[in-house]
Amino acid sequence: MKKSEAMFGLARIPSDFLAVCAALLLAYRLREANIDLIPFRQFLEPSRTLPTLEYFVSSFVLPWTILFVLIAAALGLYALRSTMSAWAELGRVVIATFLWVAVVNAWFFLVLHQLFFSRILLFHAIAFVILFSAIVRASLIVLQRSFLRSGIGRILVVSLGAQPIAAAAKAILTGDIHYHYLGHLADCEALKRVMRTQVIDLVLQTDPDPTATETTGLIDFCRSHHVGYAFLPPVLADVPHQLQVERLGEVPLVRFQPTPLDGWGRVGKRLFDILAGTILLITLSPILLILALGVLVTSGWPILYISTRVGDQGRRMISTLKFRTMVRNADALKSQLLAQNNRSDGPLFKMKDDPRVTRFGKFLRRWTLDELPQLFNVVWGSMSLVGPRPHLPIEVQKYSMEQRRVFAVKPGMTGFAQVSGRSDLSFDEEAHLDLRYIEEWSVLLDLWILWRTIFTVLSGKGAD
Repeated sequence: MKKSEAMFGLARIPSDFLAVCAALLLAYRLREANIDLIPFRQFLEPSRTLPTLEYFVSSFVLPWTILFVLIAAALGLYALRSTMSAWAELGRVVIATFLWVAVVNAWFFLVLHQLFFSRILLFHAIAFVILFSAIVRASLIVLQRSFLRSGIGRILVVSLGAQPIAAAAKAILTGDIHYHYLGHLADCEALKRVMRTQVIDLVLQTDPDPTATETTGLIDFCRSHHVGYAFLPPVLADVPHQLQVERLGEVPLVRFQPTPLDGWGRVGKRLFDILAGTILLITLSPILLILALGVLVTSGWPILYISTRVGDQGRRMISTLKFRTMVRNADALKSQLLAQNNRSDGPLFKMKDDPRVTRFGKFLRRWTLDELPQLFNVVWGSMSLVGPRPHLPIEVQKYSMEQRRVFAVKPGMTGFAQVSGRSDLSFDEEAHLDLRYIEEWSVLLDLWILWRTIFTVLSGKGAD
């Protein structure tokens, strides 16, 4: 670790201590002067419970500021080698502040059996603690960056191996101000030549082989010369955000996760599907009834078209519901129309002006109303509101190995591909967007897709 890196990491402790002390003292002075920070208004009465300044400093400011520092330390805010962004660091400061306030209130109410000296004082303290801590931390970041720009504290890195370094890793090493990337070396002999003129901090091996003498020799050399050694998993270098470092007993383990939609993410998504799907079913029930009558009057029974599709994990079939938009024997007529398939780029069958579509069916498809019954699939659990669109088993048989990754999550009523072009996309483009959704899933991404779906449906772009 660089000395400057450790210095700036340690400097956060006294800076936070002073920031919290200053925030509490300023909040005290404002309450003492009956100032409530609202311009041209005076609502506060003189406080009868405000202690003397000496008592406030000795019995509250000093001990409780120490507690704040301990809470911040527990949240990792004093890591000497911090990998958090400035916004993530600010978020943890906010969390630490509210945890601290919760402990303060609990102590006064449950232990001392009294309320805090002043509620407005505590309110001001929350605002000032966050503000002052953010200011001093931002100042330290600016100062540290000025050091890094002058070359002080930068980590000198080389990559080494027969394979070139992954593009994503190289982009970070060349673009992040914390690193100075000296280039790629072929072997340990080349590293020895570089170290005659440069003090290397970190060696990244791109093709580690624990059984090879080159790897063991490189590790021994780095350990003997006090150089940091790390390796990039060659088969997983392109998916770094899907790797988790765990332990198998005492043995470190690098585990691949197909999607971040796992654990509580999967539970939360399912709860959201049940809640939102139920609300939408109840709200849209009059429209569903009118559309069902429209199908019945214009083309008779059956009202719903039940299609067998491939579900999540690709291991089971699901029955998806749609309002029937085609003539009754549409599936039997499909074989006669295969030559007119507009999608020659993949396994899907799509046809402009499909003669099997009824007049009312064209209306349903134009506004994507035929898919509303899939809300029942969402509530039942066979589908999600957001996810890759489900495909037929005969189509899935033609998927490549990469395209079969889409089964890592449940199929959805709408998805990334549907708000990015729908049928105007090629099959490869659609699969690429679905895979990107699976690998980069987040709650905000789901909400964005649902929001964009409204405008996509209204525009009618890509509907068929």
